[in-house]
Amino acid sequence: MVAVALKGVVKQVATYETFALDKINLTKYLFFTGKGGVGKTSTACAVAVALADSGKKILLISTDPASNLQDVFDTELDGKGVPIEGVPGLVVANLNPEEAAREYRESVIAPYKGKLPESVITHMEEQLSGSCTVEIAAFDQFSSFITDKTTEAKYDHIIFDTAPTGHTLRMLQLPSAWSNFISENTHGASCLGQLAGLEDKKGMYKDAVANLADKSKTTLILVSRPEETPLLEAERSSLELSQLDINNQLLIINGVLGAASDELSQTIVSKQQQALQHMPQGLSKFPTFTVPLRSYNILGLEKIRAFFHSDNLAQTGTTAQTLDLKQLDVLINDLYVTKKKVIFTMGKGGVGKTTIAATIALALAKKGVKVRLTSTDPADHLKYVLEGTENIALSKIDEKQELLNYQNEVLSKARETMNAEDLAYIEEDLRSPCTQEIAVFRAFAEIVDKAENEVVVVDTAPTGHTLLLLDSTQSYHHEVERTKGETPLSVQRLLPRLRDEQQTEVVIVTLPEATPVFEAMRLREDLSRAGINNKWWVVTQCLSLTITNNPMLVARAQAEQQWLGKVKEISKGNFVAVPWLQDVSIQKLSETSVSK
Repeated sequence: MVAVALKGVVKQVATYETFALDKINLTKYLFFTGKGGVGKTSTACAVAVALADSGKKILLISTDPASNLQDVFDTELDGKGVPIEGVPGLVVANLNPEEAAREYRESVIAPYKGKLPESVITHMEEQLSGSCTVEIAAFDQFSSFITDKTTEAKYDHIIFDTAPTGHTLRMLQLPSAWSNFISENTHGASCLGQLAGLEDKKGMYKDAVANLADKSKTTLILVSRPEETPLLEAERSSLELSQLDINNQLLIINGVLGAASDELSQTIVSKQQQALQHMPQGLSKFPTFTVPLRSYNILGLEKIRAFFHSDNLAQTGTTAQTLDLKQLDVLINDLYVTKKKVIFTMGKGGVGKTTIAATIALALAKKGVKVRLTSTDPADHLKYVLEGTENIALSKIDEKQELLNYQNEVLSKARETMNAEDLAYIEEDLRSPCTQEIAVFRAFAEIVDKAENEVVVVDTAPTGHTLLLLDSTQSYHHEVERTKGETPLSVQRLLPRLRDEQQTEVVIVTLPEATPVFEAMRLREDLSRAGINNKWWVVTQCLSLTITNNPMLVARAQAEQQWLGKVKEISKGNFVAVPWLQDVSIQKLSETSVSK
């Protein structure tokens, strides 16, 4: 720890070594993992090129559905591997797990078509449409790369951009995951469905998991940003994988702003250092390195090679507020005029959807609308902002408690008919992300169902996959007449309400960066499958709407323009931009929105 003065106050700053390849033990397999937008693809590419430049033979593989490897290397890629011009020894493969998932889904369902009722087929299709199924398909694709002896002998290092989650790996190890389980499932919340179509690859998967746990062969590189949410996500991933004896881990914190030259940059440095000082306990045991914030997008060999070494800033001047960007008051006024009854904010963790939901609720309340804000915000700081505010009420949902209640309900029913092996499958399935979403969604549904005379603003909306799963599960349960009443009436009523554009608005929240925008596009497609309309987008943390003369932040603001343009195109102009909110309260933001 060293001392630094910010705004006249001396603070202790967490210090870590800057990342360099000669500081780590390089194993045969290197897996990069982290939440979307933290820079794991940039880091993996920079490591791959640096190793190839040193004379090593390298295979770099991406299993990320939103991969931009083709743009990074400006090369058309395939799933087998393409040599990169200008980097002797480097071969890059871009696998397509979504295509593999489609093929797998069809192979599983095809034998049942024409033999089972259409509602059952629909249920099966939706069970096999979740992100976990895509991840299984990705694991199927890259398992051959970590078990094939010829590939192992051909390359010095094999690098994977995106590692499997602990949940997927645990599911693969359960006997019931390989049985014809989909028609036996009693709770209908499975992300994975059955794996019977991959039975012949069971041995390969076992070898792949063993290689992952071999610290002499594999290193797991957690990539994060110096912010609370990405660090907590890194800790969660680390603990999940540690439970499977994948313990050879290290942490890279990307995007650390080193120099503060004005008020905004000082605020950002202070917030980053606060996050590093309060590093989650589960990460403290691993070697930790930092990579400085870069002014440029990591595209092209010149930028990839510079990533670990330098940033020659060419940008000068000061950012000015971009006049053609709509701000939050435009969205709030539209919601007010159109008299929407249910408003969801939707987006990945860390994009600011809780803040946007609270701001919308507070601004509508100040316009005289009776509002109920429903949130899962664990910090529970919203009650202090809302305390004493007329026309607004807060309903807080305890995600952990709702999940526990749902798990207990499902397991109690399952124990009546299932053996220990099948129960183990159900228990693992109940840890899946979509199961938690279903549990929380049921609680949301109860609140929305009771709030006929209020505008309900919901922080954290369900994905289209979850909604379709609930919908098809209702049909499925009705067809087989085994589990009447399991899906609450409030949930059954809510889906038609969400599909009604006159009543409901789903606001997608994202950041002005490549990966968050691509992920938001997939969320929108997900909603579209469920028949739910999305009109408005909110792009948060826009440096373009701040005034700064810090060279790094000026450069980052210029880089945002590409992604603001992309959101403008997707949303047909129905988007608003919110300035960097590090030092802006919800109260202040809502007052600004009302006054305009």
